[in-house]
Amino acid sequence: MNCANFVKNSFFVAALLFAGLSCPSYAQGPYPDAPKPAAEAPAPMFVTNTNIAGEHKFFDRTNIALFSATAALAATDFAVTRANLQSNGTELNPVVRIFGRSTAGLALNFAGEAAGSMGLSYFFHKTGHHKLERAVSGVNIGGSAFAVGYSLAHR
Repeated sequence: MNCANFVKNSFFVAALLFAGLSCPSYAQGPYPDAPKPAAEAPAPMFVTNTNIAGEHKFFDRTNIALFSATAALAATDFAVTRANLQSNGTELNPVVRIFGRSTAGLALNFAGEAAGSMGLSYFFHKTGHHKLERAVSGVNIGGSAFAVGYSLAHR
């Protein structure tokens, strides 16, 4: 770029900046005397306890049964996995393999899995997704039951 073009471009940019900074603040928005739109209530982030069909308490009988089954199968999976690893078996799950080097790490993994399942269920409950709330526990129960069955079948 030669010097003449640079000066023209610099002058153009400077003029544009001056015009933009010297305009009144309402030039980009509505006029000050224009009617303002009616204020709308903000949408709630979480569904509150209103009488919506299907609304229930988080710790109802179904969730207590699901969380109990999740905890029981996580404990069973821990016991079977620990016994497998102590008899020179291998862990097939790469995430559990990281924690499986010690009994405490293995226990932490399975306790975290159960707590994470419960936390995700609570999130879905608070956001009004009650079918997903129950499905999280169902998927966790199914995965743990498969892992226990596979470990017992391949001893």
